[in-house]
Amino acid sequence: MYDFLFHAHSLLRFVVFFALVVATLLAFMGWFGKKPFSKANKTLNLVTLISTHVQVLVGLFLYFVSPIVTSSTMGEAMKDSTLRYWKVEHVAMMLAAAVLITIGNAKSKKIAELTAKHRPVAIFFGLALLLIIVAILQSGRPLLGISH
Repeated sequence: MYDFLFHAHSLLRFVVFFALVVATLLAFMGWFGKKPFSKANKTLNLVTLISTHVQVLVGLFLYFVSPIVTSSTMGEAMKDSTLRYWKVEHVAMMLAAAVLITIGNAKSKKIAELTAKHRPVAIFFGLALLLIIVAILQSGRPLLGISH
């Protein structure tokens, strides 16, 4: 079960990453191009939101059963940069990114003007994307690398 979820988590991150990149780019283009918010924008934002939430749920399950995370105490992890990353930093940054995506999507839905709906998506999704990129690079893995 652990191996299946680990591989699912590793593959799903590409869905999240690419959906987030495309949604963010379209939101910035819509915001600065003063384009109306379309059904395609709404659908892509929803795909980004749902895939992010699924990724978080799988990741949280993995967090509590991972041999890397469960093999050490918090004190031991704080002294080892690799353990600290996986036990504290990765989960904190990814949860923060998921919260930003959720906020951006929710704020966008509350705006009536179709051209203004792009702004919260661009800002919050953009911040989430930046946080995810920093988290990936901080791990020492390539941005689009495969986990083993």
